[in-house]
Amino acid sequence: MKRRDSLKYMLVGTIAGATVTSSSSCKTETGEVKEEMKKTEENLYGRTPKEIEHDEKVNAATYFNEHEMLTIATLCDIILPATPTAGSATEAKVPEFIDFMAKDLPSYFQLPFRGGLMWLDTEANKRFNKQFIDCTPEQEIAIIDDIAYPDPDGKKPDMAPGIKFFNSIRNLTMTGYYTTRMGWDDLGVTSNFANVWDGVPEEVLANHDVDYDPEWLAKCTDQSKRNDIAEWDDDGNLLT
Repeated sequence: MKRRDSLKYMLVGTIAGATVTSSSSCKTETGEVKEEMKKTEENLYGRTPKEIEHDEKVNAATYFNEHEMLTIATLCDIILPATPTAGSATEAKVPEFIDFMAKDLPSYFQLPFRGGLMWLDTEANKRFNKQFIDCTPEQEIAIIDDIAYPDPDGKKPDMAPGIKFFNSIRNLTMTGYYTTRMGWDDLGVTSNFANVWDGVPEEVLANHDVDYDPEWLAKCTDQSKRNDIAEWDDDGNLLT
């Protein structure tokens, strides 16, 4: 199984879908959509004005330099390259997501990631006398293969910093990719949608020696009335 497929299937059971917030509940009495909700629709997720302001502040800051961002992009596409049916991590703007996270949670990511990127270039220089992004694809993979897997027996102590760094960058790459529309499509996520219920299966009813009253069955499983609100009489009998 390919590395991308292995990573993808690890996430299938963890993503249940997404809820899209409608602007219809945020209209004024005249029917006009509030300005902050227009921004929400443009960003495709629900953000309060305070959160929007915070996002803009974080995005305006700079931490990683151009070389570091190119290295992050290279790593992201090694982890999740493009396939015939799905775009790459960079196409889903995962490097921008990692950049945002590093600025939003500096104590978690900034120094560890900068140190990890420096370690990667040092290792590339030691092996191939060049920086990581200047290596050939084969040379890049040679390094990644040494840090992409755990070392529970401690047989590669010199690789420990790289292993720890790659594990973090891989986690963020997966999170960033599979929380985008492109990632959802790759997993086949369809979110919640109304299903059709036509009653308890006949074999289950037979197993319990019960059956439906034809009158109730017609009222409860008529899909043409699925959007109608049920009405009851004073004695608790279902009318429609």
